[in-house]
Amino acid sequence: MSLYDDTVLVLKGYEDQAELRQAYLDHLAEHPDGLWKACQAGHITASALVIDPEGGRVLLTLHKKLQMWLQMGGHCEPGDASLADAALREAAEESGVSGLSLLPGGPVRLDRHPIPPPCHCHFDVQYAVVAPPDARHEISDESLDVRWFGYDEVADVADESVTRLLEATRARLSA
Repeated sequence: MSLYDDTVLVLKGYEDQAELRQAYLDHLAEHPDGLWKACQAGHITASALVIDPEGGRVLLTLHKKLQMWLQMGGHCEPGDASLADAALREAAEESGVSGLSLLPGGPVRLDRHPIPPPCHCHFDVQYAVVAPPDARHEISDESLDVRWFGYDEVADVADESVTRLLEATRARLSA
């Protein structure tokens, strides 16, 4: 199965945000290169919120270009077999944490947001990953800082997209 096929299957199965899901599918239908960074009309990205459910914390990165506290994530690469693989790869690369595992149940939510040119839009498929109890993080080349925040601190440092992702992740954890 190709990354494109996996993406379409993931999106078709994702029903909580039907209108946004359809926008993703329409984008892919209109742009055969819609998975890749080169597609200037926008592209699919994969991100992951790194969580420590035992400690009630999330690991966020202070993104170097955007100067914002965000979850780990980024562009799909040709070696990614699935969106989940891309999200897990990005989380490990940007956090420096080894031993991350995907939270079961597939993507936690979808988020479409504008970004600075040359591209104009990210169609982000958002996952959550669980860090091992002894997780040690490192600052990557894409970050100014990487730091753990308590669940109750996230709304004070991050934007609404990250807050919504945390809320959806916590709901999945308690289900």
